[in-house]
Amino acid sequence: MTVLLESQAARVKWLAAPSSQAWLEQAVACADLVLIDHAHCERKAAGVALQLMFRYPSDESLGAQLSALAREELEHFEQVLALLQRRGIPLKQLPAPAYGSSLMAQVRKAEPQRMLDTFLVAGLIEARSHERMALLAVHSPDAELQALYGELLASEARHFGLYWVLCEQRFGREVTVERLQELAAFEAQALSGSLERPDLVRMHSVGIQQA
Repeated sequence: MTVLLESQAARVKWLAAPSSQAWLEQAVACADLVLIDHAHCERKAAGVALQLMFRYPSDESLGAQLSALAREELEHFEQVLALLQRRGIPLKQLPAPAYGSSLMAQVRKAEPQRMLDTFLVAGLIEARSHERMALLAVHSPDAELQALYGELLASEARHFGLYWVLCEQRFGREVTVERLQELAAFEAQALSGSLERPDLVRMHSVGIQQA
């Protein structure tokens, strides 16, 4: 999937493989579960931005950009939570897929590689969220969900665009692209396979088109 980064008018390939029709059908069939998981994802994304602010406290530019990102992620969490409450759906804990933890396991331990990898993993997760929200914005039979996902698309694009810019500013385009391609291939691998049960569908559950 190729996306236009608003901040640099540059085209950067993030995802190595698109989501599958199977994932879309599962997500539409279990829309409430995906909505609950979406709320958890927004909260986790805010947590990642805050964690990075505290990890690199002397980087003022980074802190300012991630602070704004964390606030927007929390606003999205509140937006999804409000919809859940209107529908009488409790924000229960759900078993999470291995997707996020498997990606974070690819992050190298030593700096500055740790910073680069963490930014790219966060960007990949945002890019996959954007891609799947775009699918739901078009194909969900629920008009309110279509509106929600459609409204969030521009913000999600800014989020993975920000992580790209942070990487390129600190590591240069060549290094960033090379590592992104490696991590994107692993991200696609992490989403390969099929669900054991329909009720395990999540925003980041398995389901990509096989080459």
